[in-house]
Amino acid sequence: MKRAAPFSSLPRSGDGDGIAFASLCSFYLENIMSFAPAHPHPTSPHDIITHNANKTREELIELLNEDLSREYQAIIAYVVYSQSIKGASYMSIASELEKHAHEELAHALTIAKQVDYLGGMPTVTPQKVLTSKDAEQMLLYDMENENITVRNYRERIKQCEAIGEFAIAEKLREILVNEQDHQIDLATALGKDVSELAYLNGSK
Repeated sequence: MKRAAPFSSLPRSGDGDGIAFASLCSFYLENIMSFAPAHPHPTSPHDIITHNANKTREELIELLNEDLSREYQAIIAYVVYSQSIKGASYMSIASELEKHAHEELAHALTIAKQVDYLGGMPTVTPQKVLTSKDAEQMLLYDMENENITVRNYRERIKQCEAIGEFAIAEKLREILVNEQDHQIDLATALGKDVSELAYLNGSK
């Protein structure tokens, strides 16, 4: 590291203020600036905001990929349940579950597109899918998953808006409305109100 010249060597005025000022500038550049780091950390407000925004977007990519893995879970669950649910009283909901599977695929495509937009790679791993031979238990599993999904999307919308990603927030709102419809369909099939089933990992 270069050692600064002692203050005794600081240029003195004597040949006019203009010459003294020029000498002072030269002293500053030669001695003080030699201590500036070669790659300074961002310190301007713009640099700090950009740095924080990038970090926050990376976190959002991770969270959206969690949502995507849950959409994969929903697709698999609805496909399996719609084809394996038994009993005359469940025939109507079976066709609804099949419809849900198609809608969850559309959700997954939307989320994957947002992850790509943010510069991330969409995940390929689904959340664990629970199965049962009992029709009511299948529907309860679905309801539990929908409750978690609704809660997560409500939170994700706030997170998107907090960093200025309003377009992504709007896409999530559209998905949220659809997921809440799924809650209603499942609650109706179970003979319950949605509020009665909110205890299943609570979306309220």
